[in-house]
Amino acid sequence: MTKATGFLAGLVAISALGMSSAHAQDDDRLSIDVSINHDAFFGTNPFLGAAYSMDNGVDLTFYGIMWGTGTGSAWGQWTEFGVGVGFKALDGALYINPQLGFTSGSLLSSGAESDGIIGDGIVPNLTIGLDTDVWEGQLYFGWYKDLRDKAPTGGTTNEYVHYWINGGRKFNNYFSAGLHFEELFLSGGSNVSSMDGYRWIGPYIQVAKGNAGLRFSFGTDTTSDSSSFSHSDFYKLQFFFSL
Repeated sequence: MTKATGFLAGLVAISALGMSSAHAQDDDRLSIDVSINHDAFFGTNPFLGAAYSMDNGVDLTFYGIMWGTGTGSAWGQWTEFGVGVGFKALDGALYINPQLGFTSGSLLSSGAESDGIIGDGIVPNLTIGLDTDVWEGQLYFGWYKDLRDKAPTGGTTNEYVHYWINGGRKFNNYFSAGLHFEELFLSGGSNVSSMDGYRWIGPYIQVAKGNAGLRFSFGTDTTSDSSSFSHSDFYKLQFFFSL
């Protein structure tokens, strides 16, 4: 190998190392969280959230939910996709994540009476997570509002409010337990008034190691309105991992 060839090979190697290092740094900016959820009302609804860390300390966030794999298949294969921002507060104990989602399907735009469409509904939502050495918790609030009116004659568009709050104690690096409260109700629409959906309350237990784990929540439905969607026990199973 000549000196010129050796020098050129060295430059190529240094450039490759630099590109590899830059790529690794870019990879470190992006985090992925995946959960496979199954509950007594929605059935199976896989979720994926992504957060890209920007230089100003704020994350650009994305999320997607496949509602159509469970009972959402009857709602035009209901799908939700959204974007937002995320940032830490209280020395990193809280993570605050406002987002704006959009649904495709038929539940909001026609009460599941017409074909599924893009832009079925809009979903302003907020998630706040708590994570310390001892305590964990999450608050979620979402407003599911029809964005397009495709209801047939005599039909209706729908609006829903869906929220939950849970919190618990970490007993060690692997086990935690706490309480889960969740409510879904029909808040309105073109031809309907409000109506109870479900109101769940009960304990949860969680087993996790590193970036993977499972959580089982269970309890009772406390709704009493005769027009509510269900009156039964509730159960909710989640498998989750982070990349």
